[in-house]
Amino acid sequence: MKLEAIKSILATDCGSTTTKAILIEKQGDEYRLVVRGEAPTTVEAPFEDVTKGVLNAAKEVEELRGRQILDGDKIITPQKGDKGVDIYISTSSAGGGLQMVVSGIVKAMSAESAERAALGAGAIVMDVLASNDGRLPHEKIKRIRHLRPDMILLSGGTDSGNIKSVVEMSELLKASNPKPRLGINFKIPIIYAGNKKASEQIKKNLGKISDLSVVSNLRPILERENLGPARDKIHDLFMEHVMAQAPGYKKLMDMTDAPIMPTPGAVGEIMQVIAKKEKITVLGVDIGGATTDVFSVFKDPKNDTPIFNRTVSANLGMSYSISNVLASASLPNILRWIPFEIDEIDLRNRIGNKMIRPTTIPQSLEELKIEQAIAREALRLSFIQHKEFAVGLKGIQKERTISDTFDQSTSGETLVNMMDLDILVGSGGVLSHAPRRHQAARMVIDSFLPEGITQIAVDSIFMMPQLGVLADVHEKAATEVFNKDCLLRLGTCIAPVGRIRSGKEYMRIRFTLPNGTAVDKPYTLGEMELFEAPYEEIMAEITPARGINVGAGPGQTVKTAIYGGLVGIIIDARGRRPFALPENPEERVKKLQEWSTAIKEFEDK
Repeated sequence: MKLEAIKSILATDCGSTTTKAILIEKQGDEYRLVVRGEAPTTVEAPFEDVTKGVLNAAKEVEELRGRQILDGDKIITPQKGDKGVDIYISTSSAGGGLQMVVSGIVKAMSAESAERAALGAGAIVMDVLASNDGRLPHEKIKRIRHLRPDMILLSGGTDSGNIKSVVEMSELLKASNPKPRLGINFKIPIIYAGNKKASEQIKKNLGKISDLSVVSNLRPILERENLGPARDKIHDLFMEHVMAQAPGYKKLMDMTDAPIMPTPGAVGEIMQVIAKKEKITVLGVDIGGATTDVFSVFKDPKNDTPIFNRTVSANLGMSYSISNVLASASLPNILRWIPFEIDEIDLRNRIGNKMIRPTTIPQSLEELKIEQAIAREALRLSFIQHKEFAVGLKGIQKERTISDTFDQSTSGETLVNMMDLDILVGSGGVLSHAPRRHQAARMVIDSFLPEGITQIAVDSIFMMPQLGVLADVHEKAATEVFNKDCLLRLGTCIAPVGRIRSGKEYMRIRFTLPNGTAVDKPYTLGEMELFEAPYEEIMAEITPARGINVGAGPGQTVKTAIYGGLVGIIIDARGRRPFALPENPEERVKKLQEWSTAIKEFEDK
């Protein structure tokens, strides 16, 4: 079918607990979301057939739309008159998603490139093995046997390097004789993406015990990373092996008109499409019950090419993993965001109750404020992990200065430059379903601490996975629905950064709101203010104090277009990042309440 002839698209996302369906239809010359439906996922007993949940979600869509989409247990494709849809596509993270072990020679080089490839393909990386990771061979063998991943990615060595180390890693895998998580009678898929000269030895060692695939080297030379072939092979094997073993997925694969993608991989796909199409830098987060995913597309400072990165914080979430947030962040860091006095034992008990009753939602304003305080820490910690991972290539030759002599870290420089960020997108229950959009905006700003001028948005109903797989099939439909129905544009955050004495003028801002109100105001350190304005272009002039940067350099005035939104224009004059909250509990509570009132977080409407 020609793309322009497609009138309707049904897309589902089979999550671990809920299967979500959306119906997109062509209205005039553009594609829009029409209705959505959801139903419990049926991958586990007693149903053990994922298509049951898909059909139940599609049935709800059918009822809401008021026209026939199903014929018994089949989705009618293509559309005939007013019946059926032209294409049906799906993503999945049911049954624990895609779980992988990756391996390389040097932990900070080939093993990290392998981890980037796996994460970019939508996998949860269970462990990273390397020759220099400090573990003895028998410990690595025991670990591989214990984990039972869905597949393994082996890398190592440049194409001109020696083959000894990567062959030794393959011998470790052979000795461990790994078994897959799903399926009793089939061999585990192993992808080799290392030194091409070692391919024959790798085939000899692993060919009999696994379903071995050989693809192009992840690091053919130290200065270049080539993740595409490995990512594509991971997607193919996810379909052929992992999905084929899960209950009901063979039926689902027959139903779909495009390959099923892992949910996080699909979210990464739409992020990259939007960043490329609009030539912008994007940072996105999906905070769930068990994990928090962070996605980013930033430009490489060396050659200005966009680089995509994704990280999974597998122990930071808002229900199943909420106690891990407490353990990782520490109690004082969670307490600092709670705008009232609370007993520490009481807070620990509330967090414990949420972990053992993961499906509960806050029933009072007090509980909501506590949950949003925990969310800030989960997001903050996930972002720290992302910044540490999203770095330039390590091991490449570069000109060194005297200061490098004293720098003992092996890490490359992070690609995450908040001053260059164009848009920050939040999704996941605690953000998408916050009672007021002002709360979602404040959580995102407090956690990620944007700098300069940044647009803030949330995914309205978490449809990014479906749009990600759609982008592969019909990019125009995916981008139109993303911009018009998926993204809720909350507004713009203006946050100059730098050091200045308390009480001194921090910056001055001038603009005229769409209603004709002229704004010409100075701000001192520590202030926040909200100007309500719709999503329209507003020309602004921002003059920071000497030494303060708002995007053009210290002390430089910026004249640019900013946009309002569902929340509006947020002035964040809290200073350098990260800013310090008062240590005195009474002063801290007072400051939090002051900022909350300024942003109208809990104001009745």
